[in-house]
Amino acid sequence: MAVEHILFGTIRFLSHRHPELLDELEGSLSHLWDKSEGEERDDEAVRDIARKFIRSLRAEA
Repeated sequence: MAVEHILFGTIRFLSHRHPELLDELEGSLSHLWDKSEGEERDDEAVRDIARKFIRSLRAEA
């Protein structure tokens, strides 16, 4: 939880100065994957979490 808080705050700080950062991050989501193996692996669920994170940052902009 602490890491998420620090990461969110850092990205929020940077995105206020560089609005294109969120676009860049969103464009890179296809490179994310789930490290789980077998049927538990759900790459799209991992990407969905990242999309929600970015949407939340955009809402604060």
